Amino acid sequence: MKNLEWNLDPAVHFLNHGSFGACPKSVFTVYQDWQLRLERQPVRFLGRELDGLLREARFALAEFLNVAGDDLVYVPNATHGVNIVARSLDLQPGDQVLTTNHEYGACDFTWDFLCARRGAEYIHQPIALPVVSEAQMLEQFWAGVGPRTRVIYLSHITSPTALRLPVEQVCARARAEGILTIVDGAHAPGQIPLDLAAIEADFYTGNTHKWMLNAKGAAFLYARRSVQSLVEPLTVSWGYGNDPQFGSGSRFVDILQWSGTYDPAAYLTTPTAIRFLLEQDWPQVRQRCHLLLADAVQRVCELTGLAPLYPRDSDLFAQMAIAPLPATVDVAMLKMRLYDDFAVEVPLIEWQGHKFVRISVQAYNTPEDIEALLHGLRTLLYPGS
Repeated sequence: MKNLEWNLDPAVHFLNHGSFGACPKSVFTVYQDWQLRLERQPVRFLGRELDGLLREARFALAEFLNVAGDDLVYVPNATHGVNIVARSLDLQPGDQVLTTNHEYGACDFTWDFLCARRGAEYIHQPIALPVVSEAQMLEQFWAGVGPRTRVIYLSHITSPTALRLPVEQVCARARAEGILTIVDGAHAPGQIPLDLAAIEADFYTGNTHKWMLNAKGAAFLYARRSVQSLVEPLTVSWGYGNDPQFGSGSRFVDILQWSGTYDPAAYLTTPTAIRFLLEQDWPQVRQRCHLLLADAVQRVCELTGLAPLYPRDSDLFAQMAIAPLPATVDVAMLKMRLYDDFAVEVPLIEWQGHKFVRISVQAYNTPEDIEALLHGLRTLLYPGS
C-alpha cells in the first residue's frame, strides 16, 4: 500500500506503528469532517445529535467485534478502560490480582496503586522467553493461580514483548474457577481477527487508534451483561442520573458515555476505519505484513547471532515482534542513533534484564524499511564489519 495514502513523513522509515498507530488520509479526512461539524453548531451536535451518532458508531464496532452494541462503550484509550474496571472492583485485603510479567507499565501502575490502597496483592506470574507454544504459556501462567486469586488481568498482545497470549484458554479456565477476567487488547483489534463472543472475557478493552487505523483517542470497553452492574464511572455526570426512558437503554453505556464536554470525532470515525479495513482486504494485508516481519526478525537474529524468541512459523506474534539485542547495547543511545543517522523510527526495549528491538510492520511498510533498519544496526553494532 503506497505511502501516499498516509500522512506519515516519507523521509522516515516508520517501524513503530505499535506505539500510537497511524491513520490513512481518507480516514483522517472523515475525522476532521466530524470536528468541523461539531464546531459549526456545537449545541445541536452535542446536545441533540451525539447520542444517536454514538449509537450508530457503537453498533458498527460491535458488529466488527461480534458482540451486542449496548455491551460496549467508547473510551479514550485502553489504559482508561483498564482504570474504569480496576477502580470499580471491590477488592478486599488478601485478594490477589494475577497477571504476567509482560504487561504494559501504565496499567501495572494502575493495579499497584489500587492494590496498595485496598490491601490486595498484584502478582506477576512469569512467562519465560523464548516461547515455544500456547500450551506452554498457559501452564506457566496458570501455575500462579491460587485460592486467593480473584481477578486475572492480562494483555491479548503484550506491549514490551509483542507476544500473543492464550486469552481464550485463560478465560475459559477462569470461568470454571469463578475468577473474573480482564483483557487488555490495546494492540489486538485490527492486528489479529477479534471475536469477543468467542473469547468470553468478563471485560475487554482495546484501542481502535492503533492497528484499526482510526484517529487518535478512540478505544472501547466491553463488559459481559452479567458483570456490567459492577462498573462504576470514573467521572460521575449526567448519565448517572438519566431516567431510563431517556437514556440509551443500557445503564452501562449511560454512566460511561458522557463525562462532560469532549471531542467525540475519533469515536464517530471508527465505522470509517472499519470500512477501510474491509475494502482493503485486510486479512491479506496482515499476512503480507506478518511475512515481512518474520523475515526481518530472522535477519536481525542472524546479524546478532542471538536466537529468536518465538518460532518463525507461528501465530505467537502478528504484525509486531521483538528481536534480541546484545546485552552490552546502550538502548537509549542506539535508538537515538538509528533515528538521527538512519531515519529509522523503532523502539528499543529493556525487559527483565534483556534488550530487544520491537519491530512493527504495517501496510505502508516496505522491504526498504527493513533494509534501513538492518543497515543501521549493522553499522552501529558492528562498525567496520
